[in-house]
Amino acid sequence: MSLFSLIILAIGLCMDSFAISLSSGVLMRPFTWQRIGKFSLFMALFQGAMPVIGWLLGLGFRNYIDTYDHWIALGLLVFLGGRMIYEGLQHKEECSFDPCATRTVICLALATSIDALAVGISLSFLRVDMLLSATVIALTTLLFSVGGLFIGHYIGSKLQKYAEIVGGVILIAIGIKICVEHIFFA
Repeated sequence: MSLFSLIILAIGLCMDSFAISLSSGVLMRPFTWQRIGKFSLFMALFQGAMPVIGWLLGLGFRNYIDTYDHWIALGLLVFLGGRMIYEGLQHKEECSFDPCATRTVICLALATSIDALAVGISLSFLRVDMLLSATVIALTTLLFSVGGLFIGHYIGSKLQKYAEIVGGVILIAIGIKICVEHIFFA
């Protein structure tokens, strides 16, 4: 696989992470480099590690993973999105959903990297440098996550009181998109 093809693959894989970063940037308070780093590194590490795990699993578990991966992503994103909407409707002055809480960011990173697991299985059929592939995927995700957080933070300053509701709707929409893609277009 050429480096160009690998970069295109990495950009495609990180689009869900980018969208999650947008909605998380809307809600992230305080918006500090430490929190940006924590969030983006989790997203990048999961996105880079999952293809390696998939590559190692190879064919043995492909049918099992392909059967359930989209349902797991949907469940995680609907749960988190529903919680955000609920908290947004509570009419509190302060946003209570913290996208940087360790448990939350792990769920978000896992939900958005399940596709990368399937890609890793596919890569096991090709002659690819898995270390290079994982590194390119992780670095691309890191860049897109940081960018998404900054864009989301800017948008959040405009939305203010509706930020949690909008963020929750975005998470649920991404979960539905992942599910629809796997059911109808896989």
